[in-house]
Amino acid sequence: MSSTTKPGGYRWTICALLFFATTINYLDRQVLSLLKPMLEDEFGWTNSQYANIASAFQFTYAICLLFAGRIIDKLGTKKGYAWAIILWSIGAIVHALAIPIGEVLISSLGWIGLAAVPVSVVGFIFSRAVLAVGEAGNFPAAIKATAEYFPKKERSFATGIFNSGTNIGAILAPLSVPWIATNYGWETAFIVIGAIGFLWLIFWYMYYEPPHLQKRMGEAERAYILASDAAEVAQQSATSSQKVKWSSLFRYKQTWAFSIGKFLTDGVWWFFLFWLPAYLKDQYGMTGTEIILPLVVLYSLTMVGSIGGGWFPVYFINKGYNAYDGRLRAMFVIALIPLVVLAAQPLGGISFWMPVILIGIGASAHQAWSANIFTTVSDMFPQKAIGSVVGIGGMAGGIGGVIVTKVGGALFDHYKALGHIETGYTIMFTFCATAYLVAWVIMKSLVPKFKLITDL
Repeated sequence: MSSTTKPGGYRWTICALLFFATTINYLDRQVLSLLKPMLEDEFGWTNSQYANIASAFQFTYAICLLFAGRIIDKLGTKKGYAWAIILWSIGAIVHALAIPIGEVLISSLGWIGLAAVPVSVVGFIFSRAVLAVGEAGNFPAAIKATAEYFPKKERSFATGIFNSGTNIGAILAPLSVPWIATNYGWETAFIVIGAIGFLWLIFWYMYYEPPHLQKRMGEAERAYILASDAAEVAQQSATSSQKVKWSSLFRYKQTWAFSIGKFLTDGVWWFFLFWLPAYLKDQYGMTGTEIILPLVVLYSLTMVGSIGGGWFPVYFINKGYNAYDGRLRAMFVIALIPLVVLAAQPLGGISFWMPVILIGIGASAHQAWSANIFTTVSDMFPQKAIGSVVGIGGMAGGIGGVIVTKVGGALFDHYKALGHIETGYTIMFTFCATAYLVAWVIMKSLVPKFKLITDL
């Protein structure tokens, strides 16, 4: 390709598809948290029972991520992503049937102890588990598609763009879900939001093919993508007939660095996603449509981190650092930003806007961190292993999320009984503020310098 030839931009169409899929992904998973005040009033849930329901999603998500990446690698990006969104869309809609499902499960499986659990809790646990099975495929498939369509220098930016779909989903959910539930019932909210995934599927089949089969993309762009990673492509081609043993990935410090980073920080985002509506109710008595504006403002702030964080490493790369070392430098700066969350509770007495803004800044930093930690995998592993490694790290992050959710639920019930529920939030916000620095130190210690994996 001539140095003066522009490569074209079809790869950004693929990035747009990944963005919309991730938006839908987060729309579907956030419906429950937004309806938590309504549902706990209707069904009498405690914080611990709600934590059990949320944890069912996280635990299933974590386990399935371990296999989702492997399945995506085996099926290929196109089929793997399609099956993922079909499954999670069905799972989202199934929430509308949580009560009859709970009754059936208790009547048929009550002998294993389910009879002692409220029908609504059983039904929603089942629904969350089904949702999690499908949603586990989103990020392994999206990261794999990014590695296929983007050169390394553009991957964190592309990841930041599609990952910003999490923010758009988080913004659109409070704008739509409380209104739908208030006017048409909570069951309708799950059905309407869940059905959106099937619309995306049409466009995915229309516009996605692997780069070497993509007829909509020009040769200049195809050459630009492939030539940028010529060594990786050559190595992958030479070993394409070899299967990557899942267990063999654990012998690399790179796998452990990614997994530990996810374990320590994913729970922060889960906490913000699942507990912020409850926080606004517990601390400020805000319910229903009252939470729309603060949540929209908060999640709008995260857009800055998602896209800006994806661009940030380019600053260091342009100064001569390789992709990984530039990314780690950017991630250190990003890890400092969530420390502002430490001030959320002390300043919360001034106005609810103080914690909303400070938590929004911390959540924005998480999105910047997320865009970069995902891309460390494609920096160091061949494409055939990316889905599997992302799945392993995603499982670790999911387990971290389960721990954070369960601990949060227990703390809130404990301090609520004492009349000091704000103390529980102070403890959780302290963890959220400091987790990234701890994760960065461990990741940097395990993999201090860039090393490409070439012996898989």
